[in-house]
Amino acid sequence: MSDPIAPGTPSPNGSGTFPGASWPAGLPVGAGWVEVGEFAEVVFPYDGSVVAAAPLGNAELAGRAIEEALAVAPAMAALPSHARRTALMGAHDAMAARRAEFERLLVLETGKPLVDCRVEVARTLVTLATAAEEVARLHGETVPLDLMPAGEGLIGFWTRRPIGVVVGITGFNYPLLLAAHKIAPALAAGCPIVVKPAPATPLATLWLVDLLRSTGALPPAAVQLVTGDVEVGRTLVEDRRIGAVSFTGSAAAGHAIARNAAPTKVLLELGSNAALVVAADADLAAAADAVVRGGYYASGQACISVQRVVVEEPVREEFLGLLTARMSTVAVGDPRSPDTRVAPLIDDRSTARVLDWVTSSGATVLTGGTRNGRAIAPTILTDIPDGAEVWDEEIFGPVVCVRAAASLEDAFETVNRSRYGLHVSVFTRSLATAFAAIDRLEAGGVVVNEVPGFRADNMPYGGVKDSGIGREGPRFAIDELTVTRMAIIRP
Repeated sequence: MSDPIAPGTPSPNGSGTFPGASWPAGLPVGAGWVEVGEFAEVVFPYDGSVVAAAPLGNAELAGRAIEEALAVAPAMAALPSHARRTALMGAHDAMAARRAEFERLLVLETGKPLVDCRVEVARTLVTLATAAEEVARLHGETVPLDLMPAGEGLIGFWTRRPIGVVVGITGFNYPLLLAAHKIAPALAAGCPIVVKPAPATPLATLWLVDLLRSTGALPPAAVQLVTGDVEVGRTLVEDRRIGAVSFTGSAAAGHAIARNAAPTKVLLELGSNAALVVAADADLAAAADAVVRGGYYASGQACISVQRVVVEEPVREEFLGLLTARMSTVAVGDPRSPDTRVAPLIDDRSTARVLDWVTSSGATVLTGGTRNGRAIAPTILTDIPDGAEVWDEEIFGPVVCVRAAASLEDAFETVNRSRYGLHVSVFTRSLATAFAAIDRLEAGGVVVNEVPGFRADNMPYGGVKDSGIGREGPRFAIDELTVTRMAIIRP
């Protein structure tokens, strides 16, 4: 196997112990790094070996981080644009110089294939750079107040002001990228942020926070990080003094956060069961390639990986033949190998759940449906009954479900009969079908002739229905994390 990567020696103080990677011991709270008394093991999902001992926070430390963020908020709001841009580009350049080490660290803490971790680091760099560029575009407009006679002689303009302290909570599957999509727009907007990473994957985010604080362009407390359990999260989101909560994770957790945080503004990037529609006129080979490429990347642990495929009935058998013929190309194994496409899921509980959903679905298993070592063999299901979790819910594993539809109209209705709506793909040669899909499909994004998992990090990204509210992408997240302030002047 090329490019071998070995877990580092577990560190008793929680500091980085990987080749080329280092950050201070403890947690970045306030102006420094606070030592903690408890640690949690970060485990390499491929073989269960311990990667590191990560510092473990608690509710008391979370409360302290909020207090520190509130104290620094006026300084952050007044921070000049050049300082915010310098911080973001400084972290970008420092990460770019260490990208191979970030990639290795992500493989170890997430268990995701190396190819996907390389993509994650590349996209994180784009996110940091794009947020830095958006600092220069944070401005308002004048308003003609004399549209009413009472406004004659008045000068009016509005500006965008920071919303206040931001709490960012991220998922385990893309920990570095998800953190960047919380942190970079918040700092660009002039907001201090407290980040809570997923318990299983805190390491790369700790390093990113250290790089940002090390630029010297920000007050150190502008970006803090606290690890921990549900009580830590509750302490962060239920504080009425914060300005916004930005969360990426499951729909159930997102709904609970929205209830507990109310009336604080919440931005929710939640789950999905992303669909791909294959029209009868589609390039079937390209569609089959897309299902394989889009269904099994990150071992299926992506909210916009292909889960549901709806094929027009006349081409069903041909499409299934092309799809199953390609399954031998999906390499299962050690995520440290650049050839691997599917590796073990984040933990044994997730693996057991996915396999249980498959076996209890009543569907026909064309390929997979079993363990391959600690991983799940890439799976294709057909004849899925109504009400099956593998179709209705987000499976978050290497499982693709295929159904036939009598017409495109039926296919669109099938896609829309879901509580989710994040990204949907349509494969077709017809421009009319493409525009009909954009018009009819209930989703935050409609992708034509590409995988639903396509996301450029500068575009608006988010869902409808139970897939969330608000939009990410630095420009759009900055809008979410700022408020308009109207100025009315009578000279």
